[in-house]
Amino acid sequence: MQIRARRSGRNLALMARAFVPDDFVVPQGLVGPGFRLEPLGPQHNEADHSAWMSSIDHIRATPGFPDGRWPPVGGLSLAENLRDLQRHADDFERRVGFTYTVLNGGERVIGCVYIYPSRSDARVAQVQSWVSANCAELDLLLHDAVANWLATEWPFTDVRYRPAG
Repeated sequence: MQIRARRSGRNLALMARAFVPDDFVVPQGLVGPGFRLEPLGPQHNEADHSAWMSSIDHIRATPGFPDGRWPPVGGLSLAENLRDLQRHADDFERRVGFTYTVLNGGERVIGCVYIYPSRSDARVAQVQSWVSANCAELDLLLHDAVANWLATEWPFTDVRYRPAG
């Protein structure tokens, strides 16, 4: 049985089977070489907005963003970005999708990782990640660390994440 909910202009398929098991403890982060992940939320709004707005062309050229819809060429206002971050935080809390901000060794936002069920098959984890243009050298390191993390710490049996490189 499939239930459809309309939210923020996009359809989210909510399946009878949860994206992650009820007893699964969702990781609160990951530390990798030159970066760390933490759940994305409204507190990251200004830094997140600055990171992706300064890197639109770079992100659109990143493997895994093939549909050309994000990020929007004209960007978003800070208020629109805040609504998007709140949606991601709500998804995280409801355990229907998990978005992590990528921070450099300090507190500067340099990217994002999105873990959501595939729109075509909710049993499949669809993963995307990006780093800002001024941190492009971390793209492969982030990809490899996240791929390993998903394989060892998460309950997914089928993960679709762009090929490395």
